[in-house]
Amino acid sequence: MGRRLGQHFLFRKSILDRIARAVCVDECPVVIEIGPGKGALTASLLELASKVVAIEVDPYLVHYLRQKFSADIEAGRLELIEGDVLKTDFGALLHPAAGTGSIAGNLPYYITSPILQRIFTSDVVWQRAVFLVQLEVANRLAASPGTRAYGYLSVLTQVHARAGILFEVPRTAFRPPPKVDSAVISLEPRDAATAWNLSDTTGFLTFAATCFRQKRKTLRNNLAPRYGHARVDALPEGRLRAEQLSVAELVALYQRLEAA
Repeated sequence: MGRRLGQHFLFRKSILDRIARAVCVDECPVVIEIGPGKGALTASLLELASKVVAIEVDPYLVHYLRQKFSADIEAGRLELIEGDVLKTDFGALLHPAAGTGSIAGNLPYYITSPILQRIFTSDVVWQRAVFLVQLEVANRLAASPGTRAYGYLSVLTQVHARAGILFEVPRTAFRPPPKVDSAVISLEPRDAATAWNLSDTTGFLTFAATCFRQKRKTLRNNLAPRYGHARVDALPEGRLRAEQLSVAELVALYQRLEAA
């Protein structure tokens, strides 16, 4: 995405190569790149991946990329898709027939959560996702319960993936420099049903969103409208805030309330 759509371009080659190595740790047949911009990370990915599928919404940048990577496109090593990532069928790009694949990108703040939601709820087969995001967002994705950064986005992410911050990126590594620092975060998928013994992941995430609806309020206040004051008052966790419970504890609470 171009700057007029909220993107700052990372230009430092050493960092771009480090991101590419994080994406392509082992065998790397296919990488989906979200928002390639002017292709700086694309070039590093092409050095390691068998194929890169880049999704770009800005027509100007698509034209630029087609010229810059014409040889790679002609050779079939780069597929360029002009379109909105939130309307893209990831399942059609990464599927069992294509082998294992990874996802990468520099995600603007305002679209990080919708993109993650899109990936987690699609039929996409992926082995790793590595994203450059604002440091504040990275902290939220990987946050532990009881910390200030822990919230619904943490739960959404950790239900579907193991999240870890790989390294921070200073604002001076971008053109133009953003007003905040960034970080590279790695996500490794896990099956929610198996990992958390969840038969209804969608139902649980709706429940989690309710728990965090007013973050500073107790679970009693947030859950009473849905389950009734009497049932919630009887809960040992009722006086706690959602941010004090781990994903496993939230799952257990959800299952108790739904079973009653």
